[in-house]
Amino acid sequence: MVTNVLANDKPFQAKSVKDVYIDLHLKNSSLKETFKKIENKTEFRFHYCDDDLRTDIYLTKSYSHTSIAEILGDISRAARLKFRQINQDISVNKLRYRDRHDDPVEVDMLNKLVTVTVFDEKNHPLPGASVLIRGTTTGGTTDLSGQLTLAIPDEAILVVSHIGYKMQEIAVGDRSAVYVYLQLDEARLQEVVVVGSRNMNRTVLETPVPVDVISVDEIVKEAPQVEVAQILNYVAPSFSSNRQTIADGTDHVDPASVRGLSVDHVLVLINGKRRHTSALVNVNGSVGRGSVGTDLNTIPAAAIKRIEVLRDGAAAQYGSDAIAGVINIVLKDNVNQLYFSGTAGQTYEEDGKTAQFNVNYGFNIGEKGFINLTGQYQHRGRTDRAGKWDDTVFKTTHPTDADGNPVKGLYSELYEAGDFSPFDLGQRLTQEEADAINAANAITNNLTAQEEEALINQNGGRRAFTMKVGQSEAINTALMLNSSFEIDNNKELYIFGSLNSRNGLATGFYRLPNQDRTLTTVYPNGFLPEINTVIFDGAITGGLRGDIGQWNIDLSNTYGTNHFTYLVTNSLNASRGNSTPTSFNAGGFRFSQNTTNLDFSRYFEYALSGINLAFGSEYRVDTYEIFAGEEGSYRNYGNVDVIDTLNDGTPFSNGFNQENIFYNRPGGAQVFPGLQPGNELTETRSNIALYTDIEFNFSENFFVDAAVRYENYSDFGNTFNWKAAARLAVTEALALRAAVSTGFRAPSLPQRYYNSTSTLFFLNAEGVNVPNEIGTFRNDSRIAKLFGIPNLTNESSLNISAGTTWSLMENLDFTLDGYLVKVYDRVVLTGSFSSSSSDEIAAILAQANAGSATFFVNAIDTETKGIDFILTHKKSIGAGTLKSSLAGNFTSTEVVDIHIPQTLMGAPDQFFNREERNRFEDALPQSKINLSLSYRFKKVHVNLTNVRFGEVWARTDNKDADGNYIDQKFEAKVVTDLSLGYDFTSHLNLTVGANNLFDIYPDENRKEFRSNERFVYSRRVTQFGFNGGFYFARFNFTFN
Repeated sequence: MVTNVLANDKPFQAKSVKDVYIDLHLKNSSLKETFKKIENKTEFRFHYCDDDLRTDIYLTKSYSHTSIAEILGDISRAARLKFRQINQDISVNKLRYRDRHDDPVEVDMLNKLVTVTVFDEKNHPLPGASVLIRGTTTGGTTDLSGQLTLAIPDEAILVVSHIGYKMQEIAVGDRSAVYVYLQLDEARLQEVVVVGSRNMNRTVLETPVPVDVISVDEIVKEAPQVEVAQILNYVAPSFSSNRQTIADGTDHVDPASVRGLSVDHVLVLINGKRRHTSALVNVNGSVGRGSVGTDLNTIPAAAIKRIEVLRDGAAAQYGSDAIAGVINIVLKDNVNQLYFSGTAGQTYEEDGKTAQFNVNYGFNIGEKGFINLTGQYQHRGRTDRAGKWDDTVFKTTHPTDADGNPVKGLYSELYEAGDFSPFDLGQRLTQEEADAINAANAITNNLTAQEEEALINQNGGRRAFTMKVGQSEAINTALMLNSSFEIDNNKELYIFGSLNSRNGLATGFYRLPNQDRTLTTVYPNGFLPEINTVIFDGAITGGLRGDIGQWNIDLSNTYGTNHFTYLVTNSLNASRGNSTPTSFNAGGFRFSQNTTNLDFSRYFEYALSGINLAFGSEYRVDTYEIFAGEEGSYRNYGNVDVIDTLNDGTPFSNGFNQENIFYNRPGGAQVFPGLQPGNELTETRSNIALYTDIEFNFSENFFVDAAVRYENYSDFGNTFNWKAAARLAVTEALALRAAVSTGFRAPSLPQRYYNSTSTLFFLNAEGVNVPNEIGTFRNDSRIAKLFGIPNLTNESSLNISAGTTWSLMENLDFTLDGYLVKVYDRVVLTGSFSSSSSDEIAAILAQANAGSATFFVNAIDTETKGIDFILTHKKSIGAGTLKSSLAGNFTSTEVVDIHIPQTLMGAPDQFFNREERNRFEDALPQSKINLSLSYRFKKVHVNLTNVRFGEVWARTDNKDADGNYIDQKFEAKVVTDLSLGYDFTSHLNLTVGANNLFDIYPDENRKEFRSNERFVYSRRVTQFGFNGGFYFARFNFTFN
């Protein structure tokens, strides 16, 4: 509150405070009481802001015939205030540190006082606005009521500005009160960032670390991409995310990374608050294997105002996961505007049909409050870029021993080998019996190639026996809320949250009729099993923030949860025989997180050139659950009578032993064996954090930011991390910046406790079938201890960065940053250890009754280094505006050390092989360059984007006949997006365009990687996917 006491109506000849003497007796008088006593004895009136007056100062002193100037001098020394007299008015302000040697009482009998009140675009008072007298440095900033009282000369012109608003110049004239209404400057507003510094008044070029600020509003209206992860992949060079295929649950949650680091090395915030991660841990052979990320696509893009991507280690500021950086999603807060859009599109191959509808509306609550709501519906069709299966479909041979008995069962060996001779079913079974086992009458080694091809063609051709390799199908529904409610002039209650439901459909490998996992009595021609996922994601944040005295306080609580359920369809449990179901509930995972924060911040304007102090605490509780599927989804039913008799009831002849044929069929649902009751768990972890962030402004040109953070985790102990960053403005246009920090990432609960096993039956030495577990075992399991696997602990990191920002000329800005990130004890998912790995491992597996085992372990140290650059320009061309940007990222990661437990020294390739190293080092593009042009001319909008995705490599442990590793390099490619928009009215816009305009595909796999032509394009490494071109049309309706 600003107190302006008007001058006495009676005219009088103003005197200097140095020439007016009074008697004054003070006894425990507050500052306000003291000023009031002086006013009662004189014609002077005091003007001050309540926040500038210390409430802990009480004055006791008697003055006799003492000048007002001397009294004010004593008050200045006691309360660190300075005074300025303008005629009969005395303004009171805090004493700046740099003013400590000046006279605390200034007298100016020529100027007058004027009160300036600044309002924003919604006619609300605007605190923090700068008001300066043009041509001078005299002025100040408005208080919480948007007011500032200044002493100004006659004919003065005031310059009023605020970050994110257009500057105004106001001629005061003879007015004593001036009202200023600022208008938003959208281009400037987009530069203001929240992440990277707890000082909320930094722009992109003013931060000590690199931050990308992406305005989503135009992208949602004009770009081909409709999901957040895909939007970022095409606009932020340091960000990488692509849809995966044939990767179980990862088909439905896109892994995302920054600067080539892990999926779980980037922290996601919503409105500055931590977002929970997915319940899914990536365990298949995709990018991000062994990690848990945040599902960005649960946030509808139409709800987003802007996205801030902090490209620097920030664990000391924000906690676990922020080793590579932070993505902060700022939600829309606009009101009185309805936005509705509809998008339809498909690939050039006429699949991947997509339909999406968005609606957003906001309205006022009271004078300063608002509610903003967003809804989204999306249906995304699947794509298929698989080739034609080129191997046998029906024909098979069955190797036997010297007595004519199957070596391992009917289907465990499919091809002749060594001295084995084909097993002619006619020697053991009649043709009628063979037909009873295989309804397709196809188990025979007597088919010629021509006969089999004819049989294949009769059953739909080779395309009918291949796979669906491409993006999964998905139906996505989302709701988003952002709101704020005014409590009083300087306090607000805020609530924001989301609900998301996604139903996904993906497929696995085709089960051919000549394989042991097929029952041709159920599927005569084999089958393509489907993984249906049901994903629910929800979050809610509530908080109270405002000013208490001179401190800004923010108390908040965030709860988030993610549920992931597997439904398997068009499948079977081969061990159950003809009675098998064809669909299963295979269980799933739940993850929830509750985070409570209490934050304090204050800007000390008069210390140095300003000090921003922030500190706070956080308490977080994570819960991870695994729930089992139905029995048929996971059980191996062992020796089951698949067919007891022939169709006419006649028993099998020739002493036929079904056990030798059916005991070794795999149990569980094909494509995804269900989670078992033995896998079920509910585990919880809590942690508490204390943190401090101080920004020292040593001058207008140089500041240093320092942060420290202490955390204690209930499962692995303490961490302490720090960060120091600085920025030096060399000139008004050129600045240097640098940062160094330590960081950490706590192993996620899924990494610590995930386990998924299935059962296979094997004959022991006595010829008895015994169950053996195979799969991934939890980190603290008995078998993990037998293998010498240590308990998971936190990853740690060292991050060093340095760069420059340069405003080359008006509307032309350039930033360049280099970085080095060392990460120690990274968590990986090992390869599969089996009895063939080594004699020692075989003995351990036998002791644990396990057939094979995989574990999570702190296994490697890596070093990542690279550079980022961004060049932006804006220019008026005729009646239109051209915006252009050129941005790039060049990065490389090297595995510098591998920590192999002593027990596993004999199996280094199973612990961490070349393929796994490949995922860390060069499975993602090592460079990405983005050239973007956007032109606006009256009603026409044109956007052209070219993205160069750098080369990637696929590496394996396999060697050719000459002993060389079978590796492949996939060359860099340029993908072009083009969109054209036209405003038919001020409310209606139509946009058409294409992603991947020239239908570019990555290089095709070499023959060795094609898996009999199923994978024409690689699914292990990725640049930009392999859907090819996609064209779309979109209407945008906006009504104010």
